[in-house]
This record gives sequence, C-alpha cells and structure tokens, in this order.
Amino acid sequence: MTSEDSGSPILKPGKTCWRIEHAQRLSVIVDAADYFKTIRVAIRQARHTVMLIGWDFDTRIKLDPLDGSTDVPNRLGKFLSWAVKRRPDLKIYILKWDLGMVQALGRGATPMLVFDWMTNSRIRFKLDHAHPPGATHHQKIVVIDDALAFCGGIDMTADRWDTREHRDEDPHRTRPTTKRLYGPWHDMTTAVDGDAARALGDLARDRWKRATGEVLEPAPPVSGAWPEGLDPSMTDVDVAISRTQPAFGDDAAVHEIEALYMAAIAGAKRTLYIESQYFASRKLAEAMAARLREPDGPEIVIVNPEEADGWLEEEVMGSSRVRLLRLIRKADVHNRFRLYTPVTEGGTPIYVHAKALVMDDRLLRVGSSNLNNRSQGYDTECDLSVEVPPGEREELRQKIVGLRNDLLAEHLGVENEAVESAIADSGSLIAAIESLRGSGRTLVPFDPPELNAVEEEVLGENDLMDPERPSRAWRNGIMSLFSRK
Repeated sequence: MTSEDSGSPILKPGKTCWRIEHAQRLSVIVDAADYFKTIRVAIRQARHTVMLIGWDFDTRIKLDPLDGSTDVPNRLGKFLSWAVKRRPDLKIYILKWDLGMVQALGRGATPMLVFDWMTNSRIRFKLDHAHPPGATHHQKIVVIDDALAFCGGIDMTADRWDTREHRDEDPHRTRPTTKRLYGPWHDMTTAVDGDAARALGDLARDRWKRATGEVLEPAPPVSGAWPEGLDPSMTDVDVAISRTQPAFGDDAAVHEIEALYMAAIAGAKRTLYIESQYFASRKLAEAMAARLREPDGPEIVIVNPEEADGWLEEEVMGSSRVRLLRLIRKADVHNRFRLYTPVTEGGTPIYVHAKALVMDDRLLRVGSSNLNNRSQGYDTECDLSVEVPPGEREELRQKIVGLRNDLLAEHLGVENEAVESAIADSGSLIAAIESLRGSGRTLVPFDPPELNAVEEEVLGENDLMDPERPSRAWRNGIMSLFSRK
C-alpha cells in the first residue's frame, strides 16, 4: 500500500507533542504477560536507577506467573527489594498516584514492605498529589538508567496480567491475595531506547520534582540496556512524546495530546483505527462526525470494552458513549464508522484497557490517554508516537499498518495474513473486519443500551467524573450525583 498523505506533519513540538527524539529501537508490547516478563528482565540489567511512575503499583503481583523457578523473586515488591540488594549502586524511585496513605497501604502493598521502602535510602516510595482536586496521575512510565524506557497504558497492578490468547478461564489470571479469577484483559505499552529513553527520564524526574520537591540527577551513561528476548517493532525512528498536564500551582496546562488527537482525526485519508478504554469526549466525537459527513472522508474503527470497569464509571462513561454514538450515527451518512467490542472464544467480553491509534500508514500512537475528557485536560497523561514523513520509508509504513493488522488479528482470532488479504480484497478496513467476524473469538458491534432518566439528565458529558478541565464543577457535580436517591 502506498500512502497518499501530504502537507504539514502531524507531530509538531510545542503543539501536538513536547519533544521528538530518536530511538534506535522501539517495540510495541501487547498485553501485560509479555510486558511484566520484559520488565523483570530489564530491571535485572539496571545498573544505576529505575524510575517507576504510575497510577498504581501492587507489590503483591507476580511478574511472570508462568515461571516456577525460585532463583529470582517473582512478586513485584520482593523483586525490587532483591534488585537493590543485588546491585549496590542501584536506586529505585517509585511514584504512585496519591489515593492517601491508608489506601496505599491497603491497595497493592503490605504495610511492612511500604514502611521498609519509606525508610530505605535506595528504594524511594512517594505518593503523587500534585494535581487539582479530583484529578489523577495517569501516566505509566518506567525508565531504566536513562537508556531504556517503557511508556503506555499498562499499570503494574492487580487484574492486569493476561496473554494475547485471552482464554476464557486462565488459571494464572488470579488476584494476588484472594486467588479469585478475573476476566480477560487487553492492554498495550511501548519500549524505546536512545535519546527517546533519555527524554522520558527527563519527564519522570520532572514529575518526581513536582510531586516531592526533590531534584534527581540523570543516570550515568550506560550501554547494552535493551532486554534480551524483546524484538524491536521498528528501528531508527523519531519518537514524539505528547502530554496532558492540568494547570496546578505555578504550572501551566498542557494539552498536547488533545491537539494530537484532533490533528490525527483531521489528517486521516483512508482509515483511523483506535483502541480506547472509553469513548466519552464530545470534542473528539464532533471532529470525527465532521469527517464522516465528508463524501471522501476516512473509515473510523474504534475498539472499546463492552462496559467500563466499575458501576460508577459505566454510569458516567457508558452514558456519554451512548450519547456520542447518537451524534456519530447521525453524521455517518456514508456508513464509514464502527465501534466494536472483543470477546473470547466462549463469548466472554475482553476488557480493553489499551490506548492506541493508527492513522492510515502514517502515524502510530500508543500511550496512557483515552478518548475521554479527563485524558485531554484533567489528568496527567503521556503518549508516544511515530510518524512517517510523506513519501518516505515505505518499510516503516508497512510496519505501522502491520501493527494495526496484528491487533485486528488478535481480536478476530485469525492469522495476520487473513487480515491483510481481506483488506487487499475489499479495499476497506470495515469490510475486511465484517468478512472475518464470526463465532468464537471475534469483534462484536456495540449495541448501545437505552438510557434511564438519571443517565439522560444528570450524567451529562464533560462534568462529574469526566470533566474537560479543572474547575469547581467536579466538586459540585459529584455531590449532586450522590445526593440523589
């Protein structure tokens, strides 16, 4: 396939991204089984510093449930403690969204282990509360020696581990203390090296300073940090780092991710493929609707979970999705929009936590941001993107399209070649998906439910749990919600 793109680049420092830095290697890692296993290898190779910046960490999880050996600790907390004992020069910095210390002790860690970390000069555990009321620190970043970094949507916490097979009942998919089974979970992150990894180190240290007031020095240069067994998805690429950061204190708001989404929607020529935990941003939905009204606009395919994770999230985010789908379907006069949810071989819904976008054969974006208002302006987010300049690097274009097709093959339960052949035969991404959908492991068109009176009248978009920007609306709205019977 040859691209027809033209015009100015999508990725522009200061507008749609913070910085563009080079990476010798970039790998897209799909689903947490491969990610946790790779993290375990990478931290064992760390020499000076490991920075873990995230929404949540659960010290009790097993990084590799399939590894029955006892040579190296498998549970996250014990593994990190083992790592610093093994390397006298290693320091580990852990920054977790501030749910409050009581919640931190009860969610994801034992009190004694956290206390040991808080008094350990080589494992530093801090809570991040440097955000407006109601906002969350949602970035998921790991930086090792400023030579290797991971950035995406996977939290190192409970209920995340799963393989790409997404079996209906995987005995290794259990909660760390109760041992109860949890459902299938689809997720995604990236690994980069070189200057791109060093830039993420700068971002991680900046976040640490904002949260703690402490200035950390960059790690000394090292080589050979790429973990054994991790195959690069692409090589010799420029990687853009895009952020969302709400205004807080003396810090100005940053809306690079929102600008990136808008530019990708406006710039798509043939296809826009998106995986997201939510579809709840009216601004992005209206931008899509405008493209769908065009006679020669792109096909847009979104992969969402069937329901949000938790009743309140589903009430708010699910209600927003229903309303926005009404807007989209009214605009979709050329039948170029689909929203699908993936299911297992036995028909169990697979929870989609991945946050990815592929625009034509030109742009790949993977990160922590969703298609909701919070990700555009209220929470802290970080995404990585690769763009191919017009008329250049056909092999890289094929890799971007190949990654999209690989995701579709996973969801549809078919081989990559079947996806590629179906697209080539039909000339349409939607037609290809429809031809490959069947029983068992597949993608199911989302059928929006009817909204009740509270969902229609109270849980409006852009307020309550999914505000566009920090304001008093969050406090007032959430009090209104819980005052109703």
